[in-house]
Amino acid sequence: MSGAEMVSLIGIIIALGLLMILVMKGVNIFIIAIACSVIVALTGGINLYDALKSNYMEGFVGFLKNNFLIFLTGTLMGKMYEVTNGAKAIAKMIVRIFGAKMALISIPLACGIISYGGVSAFVASFAVFPIAIEVFKEADLPRRFIPAALTFGCSTFAMVAPGAPQIHNAIPAQVLGTDLMAGAVIGFISCGVILLLGAFLLYRMVNKAKANGEHFVAKSMDNFQEDTELPNGIMALIPLIITIILINFKVDGKPILPLEAGVFVGSILVFIILNKYQDNKRVLDNVGEVCKTSIFSISNTCAVVGFGAVVQASLAFPVAVNAMVNIPGPEFVGIAVGTTVIAGITGSASGGLGIAAPLLGPVYLARGVAAGAIHRTMSISSAALDSLPHNGYIVTVTNGLCNETHKDAYGPIFWLTVVTPAVGTIVAVVLFSMFPMLP
Repeated sequence: MSGAEMVSLIGIIIALGLLMILVMKGVNIFIIAIACSVIVALTGGINLYDALKSNYMEGFVGFLKNNFLIFLTGTLMGKMYEVTNGAKAIAKMIVRIFGAKMALISIPLACGIISYGGVSAFVASFAVFPIAIEVFKEADLPRRFIPAALTFGCSTFAMVAPGAPQIHNAIPAQVLGTDLMAGAVIGFISCGVILLLGAFLLYRMVNKAKANGEHFVAKSMDNFQEDTELPNGIMALIPLIITIILINFKVDGKPILPLEAGVFVGSILVFIILNKYQDNKRVLDNVGEVCKTSIFSISNTCAVVGFGAVVQASLAFPVAVNAMVNIPGPEFVGIAVGTTVIAGITGSASGGLGIAAPLLGPVYLARGVAAGAIHRTMSISSAALDSLPHNGYIVTVTNGLCNETHKDAYGPIFWLTVVTPAVGTIVAVVLFSMFPMLP
């Protein structure tokens, strides 16, 4: 590595560290992303104007163009489930089915089922949180574990599972020309390992905390009143099931509907089936709010993707990528390491995939690696280092929704949303290396 490349690498490390620190302090993500991009440009041999005008904005706009409709329809689906209380109905049904002995794992399972149907992680977390509060209070479980239970259910096994109408499944499909069920056999095995390992760790951590004298301690903002009429949980599940069928079942080799269209149809079905549980006078207001929320959500991700695009143009980046793609051993090691490192840099699984998939995908396709195996390895590995403390979803759920501190809550989150997906990634890498042509 030359001296200039070394300076560039140091600049990337400094920018990444600054990004994490400032996000933790609540600084606006657009300010952070641009400031960190300036650092990368100044140290990375890029003209500053070109870095911001070309590299940053091309990354920003490119991600927006390719993924806005997915964000929009997913947010619409989530809003319909929110205003009809459909998500809460599904969560309550699952908690009731599993009963008191399985109360702890019922929360991430409820989040996982809702997320697998296409509802965004943010919406699923906000819908299940009031039920989690009730469950943890009734079972006398330490409150600080609620963020871990929610984030584990929403951002690991369900988010990256084959067939899920989530953006983490859509981005590799767009780049590689695969479908949402790519790498299904090993993908489901890996996600099953994540679920089982995470459940074991969650129970172990909670039991250890209780043995040390921790109990449920309510906060002043906790509300245990639940007098809202909820729809039937099974009826509420129907739109999710139909959505999964529409985007995964094929006719003449093509899905019945594209991802965005299938999720939009699912949203309409929620509106129709659960119509009596919503305020029809606010339909246009709700749709307007969906548009604002989806633009805000994707813009935050675009800001980080723009930073990643500047990193991608720096002197050190090709050297780093070359090192990753030439890691000794099976090709899938390089795919997994490259994807998860980039997701960690951006602090976002979707943002990381937006950079890693078009960058690494063609390299490994040219080496003869099966597209479906690349797709699933990328999807699963994107869910590990993305959950570092600066991840926007982690910050929102921990500090904003649950009103817990990172000091109290992030330890369990790390084990459940970083370590377990990392183990799932290892499982996928080993199995794909042994059986690369499995569907």
